[in-house]
Amino acid sequence: MTIQSILRRCLQFIPVFFGITLLSFGLIYIAPGDPVGIRLSAGGIAADPQLVERMRADMGLDAPFLVQYGRWLGHFLRGDMGTSYVTDIPVAVTFWKAVPYTLRMAGSAILLTLLISLPVGMVIAAYRNSCPDYGIRFLTFILNATPGFILGIVLMFLFSYRLGWIPVLATTKPVGMVLPALTLALVMSSRYIRQIRAAALDELEKDYIVGLRARGISERVILLRNVLKNIMVIVVTLTGISIGSLLGGTVIIETIFNWPGVGSLIMTAIASRDYPVIQAVVVWMALAFFLVNLIADLSYRYFNPKIKDL
Repeated sequence: MTIQSILRRCLQFIPVFFGITLLSFGLIYIAPGDPVGIRLSAGGIAADPQLVERMRADMGLDAPFLVQYGRWLGHFLRGDMGTSYVTDIPVAVTFWKAVPYTLRMAGSAILLTLLISLPVGMVIAAYRNSCPDYGIRFLTFILNATPGFILGIVLMFLFSYRLGWIPVLATTKPVGMVLPALTLALVMSSRYIRQIRAAALDELEKDYIVGLRARGISERVILLRNVLKNIMVIVVTLTGISIGSLLGGTVIIETIFNWPGVGSLIMTAIASRDYPVIQAVVVWMALAFFLVNLIADLSYRYFNPKIKDL
């Protein structure tokens, strides 16, 4: 991918960015509930009509939709994420506290997923239609059909309640990241393994593989040096999609394990109609998907030089 194509992708992202922020702001705006009422209720204050109107004016909620959106966008483009409607804390402070937790969990989940999926997918492709192949494929179907929160609760029951190895609720310590990362890795591995197996089988049926075998090259070398490299484009695509989703925060998993990441932050913000926090997370998700997809496109040329610039 050349510099020109990278710049073109960046320019294409600009209208997408504005569209995403406008749509998300509009959906929250028309949703039932009022930030002022929620804030007063949380503080145990009676919702006096005059007090409500005064607070709405102070928070800028009495302005039309486009005015509110324009104010937020203008502040954001100047580097100001705004102030939380609920806590009166700058959104940047709250947001950047949550991001490192999501980054650690996402990185751990992706690494664990690849460590499980790549060798397992390659092995069952090499031993197609064997007992291990049937058994692992059946297990992946079960895991893929199991909701993530159910799997998380089962892991919590086994490792926390029964064995006592890990605290019931995840903490900010490294040990608290084990179960949420493992839950995400098992769910993603159930999809990765099938995709890697299918790609490896397709590669093993090509003519050049027959030639390599005729030259006496071992199956292990063929799998590692040829097949694995040629299917990395598919692996990179899967990884890019997963990283983008994980960086946006996994709301259910973070909530179950009490993990203070972006997913938990946006869940709380949506419940309290905290517009500035919601918009900060939406922008983060949009940028995360864009950057991950851009890096994935760059890596395609490394693994397969035949791929031309998009």
